[in-house]
Amino acid sequence: MSLTGALVDVTPLRSSPPFRRLWLGRVFSGFGAQMTVVAVMFQVWEETRSTVWTGAVGLAQALPLVVFGLFAGSVVDRVDRRKFALLTTAGQAGCSVLLAVQGFLGDVPVVVVLGLVAVQSCFVAGGGPVARTFVPRLLPPEQLPAGLALNRIAFQGAMLLGPALGGLVLGWLGVGGCYLVDALTFGMAFYGLFGLPSMRPDGEPSRPGLRGVLDGLAFLVRAPVVRGALLTDLAATVLSMPISLFPLVNAERFGGDPRTLGLFLSAVAVGGVAASVLSGTFTRLPRPGLVMLAGSIAWGGSLTVFGLAPDPWVGLACLVLAGAADTVSVVSRGALVQLNTPDALLGRVAAAEQIVGQAGPDLGNLRGGLLAGATSGAFALASGGLLCVLAVLLVGATTPGLRRFTTEKAG
Repeated sequence: MSLTGALVDVTPLRSSPPFRRLWLGRVFSGFGAQMTVVAVMFQVWEETRSTVWTGAVGLAQALPLVVFGLFAGSVVDRVDRRKFALLTTAGQAGCSVLLAVQGFLGDVPVVVVLGLVAVQSCFVAGGGPVARTFVPRLLPPEQLPAGLALNRIAFQGAMLLGPALGGLVLGWLGVGGCYLVDALTFGMAFYGLFGLPSMRPDGEPSRPGLRGVLDGLAFLVRAPVVRGALLTDLAATVLSMPISLFPLVNAERFGGDPRTLGLFLSAVAVGGVAASVLSGTFTRLPRPGLVMLAGSIAWGGSLTVFGLAPDPWVGLACLVLAGAADTVSVVSRGALVQLNTPDALLGRVAAAEQIVGQAGPDLGNLRGGLLAGATSGAFALASGGLLCVLAVLLVGATTPGLRRFTTEKAG
């Protein structure tokens, strides 16, 4: 494959103006969201000097996604998705404006800040699933993996650079200014959404309330490819999530050097960005199921070797490979889920995928921490990586549809 063929495929940006506008909006709003993450953590710490309160920030963000996600997904499958996205985006922007106001006022109780974060996360619980329904409607199936890879680049770019930019703005304009910049970035998000056509779900609308949620769960039970894709993600995150173990492994094997710990945290992101930039190597392949399984196995294998590596440079190389494998798996999984889900159910399945993506890493970090407390960080990492590899092999062996699914047109 030539270098041009290996680089990220930008065909979706050229061929679909609505996707291009939507992607630009995602880029800007993603940076703003990361700046708000920094500002919230800084403000809560400055007001409380308590890790309990800073930990509560994560709970305020995650709990609404888990509690309301499936119900929001059911609403996505019953209404005009463009209008719903505009509503949820307006809600998020409004919360950012209120955060900016309280930031400029100062001396606001920390529970008010957490309350605004939680309300904003309620809008994210609906905005996340509805955003995942757009790409399959804007791009042909053969371009879907490339479109998801471009979205992944936007996400990783925001994760890498957004916090640093947030720190600079925080030092310059304070917490209120940081929140205000986030609110302004929603202007680009609206630019992307207003350029979309009306997007009512195809087929029969979702039934209201709990019945619609149960219909979505029933689909997951009877759809082996989608179920297998989500189980693969759970296997990778619950069994082998490494982040909580980095400080312990650094202390056990590498003398507790903070510089090494910082490199560990960066190496996974570096690998992910590299895989995104070179995503043409796998998004152009016709079998995303096989690619996803291979990526998940590589993730578990890399973390197993990292847990056993005696040299920090070998460990860093393993983490770079793990980050690249994670991106390969995430992009391929997204393509599998969206291509194998009827449009009428896409909101509910996207909500389930969002919940898995939120809860899996948290449970994985908890599992690793508990096991490491009873054994060692190295054992928890190596055993988790091996369990991940075995679980992914089991999912692949029992789900032939994952291995056989192709994006190539028949005939």
